[in-house]
Amino acid sequence: MGAYLTSSATLQCPHGGMVSAIASNSKVSLGGAQIVLSSDTFTVGGCAFNVAGAPHPCLQVQWIVTALMATAGGSQPLTTDSVGLCKAADGAPQGPVMIVSTQAKVSGL
Repeated sequence: MGAYLTSSATLQCPHGGMVSAIASNSKVSLGGAQIVLSSDTFTVGGCAFNVAGAPHPCLQVQWIVTALMATAGGSQPLTTDSVGLCKAADGAPQGPVMIVSTQAKVSGL
């Protein structure tokens, strides 16, 4: 049972790029920050990944595993147990998102 992710969580792609969450939820917050949902937009900036010398950065995150027994506004919230896949502009999977930090007071399934 992992802690819920909020808009103030620190997420990174496997190549050091920073992931920014654009939270659509306006009703549920923890510690003053909105919880993030699998349906929210997650963009990646500053990814330095390249293939054969050509830039191929991570640009977005697709969530594969979400909170299993909870919903917020009809979507699944994300926890530290969630699994997201960083993807390039062409949709190529580039590796799992790394959850560096989030709030630790509230958790869920």
